[in-house]
Amino acid sequence: MDDSLYFSEQHLAVREMVQAFARDEVAPIAARFDESQAFPWETVKRMADLGLLGIPWPEELGGAGFDLIAYVTAIHEMAKVCASHAITISAHTTLGTSPIVHFGTPAQRERYVPLLATGAVLGGFGLTEPGAGSDAGGTRTTAVRKNGHFVLNGSKRFITHAGVGEIFVVTAVTDPTQGTRGISAFILTKETCDLDAARRVGMGHDGTLPAMQGFRSGKKEDKLGWRASDTRELIFEDVEVPAENLLGAEGHGFTNFMRTLDAGRVGVAALSLGLAEGALGEALKYGAERKQFGQPIASFQGVSFALADMATEIEAGKHLMFHAAWLAQHGRPFTKEAAMAKLFCSELAMRATIKAVQIHGGYGYTKDYPVERMMRDAKVCEIGEGTSEIQRIVIARQLLKGLIG
Repeated sequence: MDDSLYFSEQHLAVREMVQAFARDEVAPIAARFDESQAFPWETVKRMADLGLLGIPWPEELGGAGFDLIAYVTAIHEMAKVCASHAITISAHTTLGTSPIVHFGTPAQRERYVPLLATGAVLGGFGLTEPGAGSDAGGTRTTAVRKNGHFVLNGSKRFITHAGVGEIFVVTAVTDPTQGTRGISAFILTKETCDLDAARRVGMGHDGTLPAMQGFRSGKKEDKLGWRASDTRELIFEDVEVPAENLLGAEGHGFTNFMRTLDAGRVGVAALSLGLAEGALGEALKYGAERKQFGQPIASFQGVSFALADMATEIEAGKHLMFHAAWLAQHGRPFTKEAAMAKLFCSELAMRATIKAVQIHGGYGYTKDYPVERMMRDAKVCEIGEGTSEIQRIVIARQLLKGLIG
C-alpha cells in the first residue's frame, strides 16, 4: 500500500516507534505470557509511558493528541507481534475511554479521561451478558432509580480488563417497557484485582476512585487465544451508582454503544490485519530457510501460491481498514465500511494463520514457532465486537436501506 494515501510524517513516526517497541520489548516475552496467562504489567506500563493508551485523545485530557489513523496503526503494528498487547490498547481506548470522551459531560471527561489516557488506570466496557451476546438489545442488567442514585444488579461476560481495570462503562436497563430505548450507560469504578502488581509497576490503581460496593470481577477466563489479556465476568450486586455517573442521556445507552462498536470494529480489523501480516512474515522467513528435496520450500508452487494469496489479501485488507478509519476520522458515515473491514480482516487472519501453520509443517504445530499462537489468537477476531454473521447483517442492512421496508 502506498503510505502517502493515509500516512503523514507523524503517522510514520508512530509506526516506527511501535515497531521498535514491539520487536525489542514485546516479542521476547509474548510466548511466556501466553503460556502463563499472566497480565503483562511491565510492558503495559511501558505502553502507557509511550502514550499508546491515549493515542487519539487531546493533550489537554492527557492523551497523545494524535488521530485515528495513528491509533489503528499502533494496533496493527503491535498485533504483528502479540495480539494480547494489541487488544489491551484497543479495548482500553475504544471501549473503555471513547464513550466517556464522546458522550460524557465536561465534568466526566475531566474526571476520568486523564486517568485513562495516561494509563494511570485501565478501563473496560461492559455490554455482553450471559443471555445478551449478538443480541445486545437483550440486556438484563437493571438500573433502578432510588434516593438520588441508581442501583445496578446483574452481570457482564467476557469483559476485557474486568479484573485489572478500575474504570468501566456498563449498560443497564432503566426502563424495561421501552426495549432498546430503555437501555442506559453508566460509569462505574472499582479497585484493580491485582493491587500489588499495580503498585509495583506504578500504574493501574488510583486511590481517588471510589470502590463501589457490590461491584466486582468474577473468575478469569481460560481462553484459547489472547491469553495474556485479562478477561473476566463483571458482577453487580446492589451497586449504588451516583446519578451524575449516568453517561449520556437516559435511554441512549443502546444507540451510543452501537456507535462505539463501529469504531471498535475498525480496531479489531487493524488487530486482525496485524496478525495476518505477522503470520505472513513468519511464513516467508521459514519458507526461504527450510529446505526439502534440495531447495527452499518457498520455491515450490504449492507454498509460493499460498504466500502470494496471503500477501494479496493483506493488501486488500489494508485498504478496507484504513479507508474505514479515514471515514471515521473525517466525521463521515462508516458503519458499513467498519463492518466490511472487520469481517474481511478477521476472516483473513484465520485463513492466513492456518496457511502459515501449514507452511511450517510439523514445526507449526509446536510452540517453537509463533504461528500456532497467532492461529489461536486469530479465532476470536471472528467472534468479538460482533461475530462474522452479525457483520454480514450490518452490511446487508446498510445496502438495503431505503430499498425494502
